[in-house]
Amino acid sequence: MNALDAISDPTRRKILELLFEGEMGAGEIAGHFDISNAAISQHLKVLRETNLIQVRADGQRRIHSLDYRGWKEIQDWLDRAKSFWESRLDVLEKELRANKKKKERG
Repeated sequence: MNALDAISDPTRRKILELLFEGEMGAGEIAGHFDISNAAISQHLKVLRETNLIQVRADGQRRIHSLDYRGWKEIQDWLDRAKSFWESRLDVLEKELRANKKKKERG
C-alpha cells in the first residue's frame, strides 16, 4: 500500500488530523474513536508502513507523530497532478480569451 491508498480511509485521515495537533499515544488516539483498540492498532500499522507516521517508545507508551517521508510521496503526486491541470487550464484560458475577443469584435 502506498501513502495515497493509506489516506483513502476516513479513520486513518482522522488519525492524521489528530496528529496535526502534535504527537499522541496510541491510547489517546483510540479514545477519539468508537472502534476497538485492535482496529486502531491496525490503522496505525498501515500509517507507519506507508511512512505517514512514526513511533517512538516512551516507557510503556508508544508515541506517534507525523513522518515527513510519506507526506513527500503525497506532495510529489499532487505536484504532478497540479502540473497536469495547470497546463490544460492555461490552454483553456487562452481559448476563452480568444473567443471573448472574437465576440467583442464581431
